[in-house]
Amino acid sequence: MPLLDHLGELRRRLTIVIVTIIVATVVFYFAAPTVIDVLTDPIAPFVDGEFYVMSALGGFSLRFSIALKTACVVCVPMILWQILGFFLPALKPNERKWVVPTLFIATALFFVGAVFCYFFIVPPGFEWLINETNSIATAFADLENYLNIEVLLMIGFGVAFELPLFVFYLAVFHIVPYVTFRAAWRYIYVAMAVIAATVTPDANPVTMIFMYAVLLSLYELSLFVTRFVIIAREGKAGLKGSRVGFFSDEDDEE
Repeated sequence: MPLLDHLGELRRRLTIVIVTIIVATVVFYFAAPTVIDVLTDPIAPFVDGEFYVMSALGGFSLRFSIALKTACVVCVPMILWQILGFFLPALKPNERKWVVPTLFIATALFFVGAVFCYFFIVPPGFEWLINETNSIATAFADLENYLNIEVLLMIGFGVAFELPLFVFYLAVFHIVPYVTFRAAWRYIYVAMAVIAATVTPDANPVTMIFMYAVLLSLYELSLFVTRFVIIAREGKAGLKGSRVGFFSDEDDEE
């Protein structure tokens, strides 16, 4: 396709994404009270169920903010599909069969990460933060502030759970050989510590430690699966990236 046609296709897909998110935001604006009840449930025990809105416009801005963030999260499958769909024409037929599994796995990993954060990260994280505040003053539960931190944490963990897919494709396509990931493990571990400290919005050591532990676990799990797949497909020589690519000539013929 000529460049202008590519730009037209990109504009069409961006329009679909934006319009879908706007419609979803309107829907979730009216459902915001229910969504807020769900989000505050793991935090409420630590503030005796008392939350406060600090300004006259606070209720409107909070509902709109929660509606927009919820719409973006719910629309993740559609957003990923539009991204993959834009690059689909550039793929070979044997590569296109990976698009649907990739979409499914990426979506599942994102929501698993968000749910994991909701149940296992938010309660201890907020308990630590509120206890720290109560040790020197009375914690005043600003609802907007608390929910913004919680939602950002859930999105951060959702994105972090995409790490196995990212590492898998880098290795199996030999963009970065498997042996390079293994050889550079010290630098990768340090980089993940920096990422964990950067993406957690509350500067809370509890959530940072949890994030770091999750990143390390996902990284090692992704390398384990990647090693198994490469050896099964290409033999041990594939671990060094000695093959031209993950897909063989037989696949091209298929």
